[in-house]
Amino acid sequence: MKALLICVLFIVALMTSVGYAGVKTTQESKAYIKTTEITEETTAHNVSENKEEVNTDMKMTIKAGDATFTAALENNSSVEALKEIMKDKPLTLDMSDYANMEKGADLGKTLPQNNVHMNTKPGDIILYQGRTLVIYYDTNSWSLTPIGRIENVNADSLKKALGSGNVTVEFSLDTK
Repeated sequence: MKALLICVLFIVALMTSVGYAGVKTTQESKAYIKTTEITEETTAHNVSENKEEVNTDMKMTIKAGDATFTAALENNSSVEALKEIMKDKPLTLDMSDYANMEKGADLGKTLPQNNVHMNTKPGDIILYQGRTLVIYYDTNSWSLTPIGRIENVNADSLKKALGSGNVTVEFSLDTK
């Protein structure tokens, strides 16, 4: 009988602690949701600010097949690290298609990330997870690091230049 009473008390204590932990988790979840909402609002604000912070003084030339594009670069530590890679010679990448919306290639090294929630457009150049340089020729919505924006381009001209499979793309700093 004494063992049964101890067992019942143990189960009650366990249920109480689980219930308490559940309340705590719910409160933590509410705090997380609230923080996430604030972060998303702030991030949306930061993205629009970042679009205004494109460094019009520094440009990048992008060559894919017979096509040559010019991109205005963002002003962030990711771009500075990428510029350091390209300071002595162009960066040539074999880019592969992903999800019929982008071409991407591993850089072989990790760059600093400056992720913001973005709604990409054709011509956006981004850094994904600090290692993959991507050119968008369609839209996407994700947390990405903006690198730059190809000027005077649309989805059709990008698709034509980048092709349907893998493509070799050369990135170089515009020294004008």
